Amino acid sequence: MGCSLALTIISTVAKSSSTICLLDDDPSVLKATGRLLSSVGWEVATFSDPHAFLRHAQTHHPRLVVIDIWMPVMDGLEVQRRLGEVSPGTRVIVLTGKDDRVVRWKALAAGAAAFCIKPERDGEFLASVQSAFAAS
Repeated sequence: MGCSLALTIISTVAKSSSTICLLDDDPSVLKATGRLLSSVGWEVATFSDPHAFLRHAQTHHPRLVVIDIWMPVMDGLEVQRRLGEVSPGTRVIVLTGKDDRVVRWKALAAGAAAFCIKPERDGEFLASVQSAFAAS
């Protein structure tokens, strides 16, 4: 599916009632990914601190979170594990700069809906987001 077609399909879906949480220690990634998701109508909440995100998830139970793996405070696999304890219904998409087969396997085995590599291809990433929302 071409990127423009994927963007058209996704932008026609009503998203205002659902917020996607983004967790990454890199402010430029948060900004770029947030803009991409916002450009097709998603509400976005960004977090650079895993502990702050987990506190938010415990009370708000987001439907979907996009998590970076390589963060200094707590790695994304640990965030994913803890998220399963505080908000088991939250779907996870991993967005990382390093394609590590073992990490990919662990994330997917723990229930991640997708494992995307930065810089993500907009159409593929947005299709992963739409698919994760549809499954939740």
